[in-house]
Amino acid sequence: MKKLLLLLISIITFPAVAQQSQNTDGPLITDRPDATESPSLVRRGYLQIETGGFYTESEENGIDIKETTFNTTLLRYGLLDNLELRLGLDTRRTEFEVNGQQLGDDLSGTSPMLLGAKIGIAPEDGWKPQIALLGHIYLPLTASSDYQPETTGMDFRFAFNHTLSDRSGLAYNLGARIDADDPELKYLYTIAYGYSLSDKIGTYVEVYGDFPEDSSANHLWDAGFTYLANDDLQFDVTFGSGFTDGQNLLLSAGLSYRFRNL
Repeated sequence: MKKLLLLLISIITFPAVAQQSQNTDGPLITDRPDATESPSLVRRGYLQIETGGFYTESEENGIDIKETTFNTTLLRYGLLDNLELRLGLDTRRTEFEVNGQQLGDDLSGTSPMLLGAKIGIAPEDGWKPQIALLGHIYLPLTASSDYQPETTGMDFRFAFNHTLSDRSGLAYNLGARIDADDPELKYLYTIAYGYSLSDKIGTYVEVYGDFPEDSSANHLWDAGFTYLANDDLQFDVTFGSGFTDGQNLLLSAGLSYRFRNL
């Protein structure tokens, strides 16, 4: 229960369903907390902060892993009309248990800092989706000792969006990543359907996963709700789990805020 209260205090964001043109402000569009990144960019000169917390329970080789992220923050800045800069950092705690008994010491601290960019490729045009390209690197030296890898991780993905109606949209990503200290390439996918229940409240459901070159595929799902307090402030709650062995539970909550004309 304490973890759930922490989640409600440290809140995250989720992408709004309606996709707005970059030439008009409209409601902010976020990249958290779902796994699907939006192809929409933060407008030039604007700064968007997406922050919050989440809790996961998973199992690996008979060991129960409980991870609480107290502060996961993504900063997005519109540098050019078709270029967005991205910086991310989080603070987390990881617990290990076997048959309900603690195994070893907990891990705590900050993860490697994320540095990246999003590039706009094409706007939506009829049946043709809106498209963007994202890429990130994860810097080992910026992490606390408990989470500091020896090598640099990286990922890239193409993000797509289709507007299905005034109230609904379909977004999906295709890409790949190499995790720090793991040379195995993983091909990744996401697909999310969003629906606006009202001008303020939205909901979504998503399936996502990856296909490692030499390991079993991982498939997961999540769903959630968003509340648009105003065009520059959005709250969300999310829950999810895995189809395959591994993740048993995901809970998250968060907020995003947009600063204009910095």
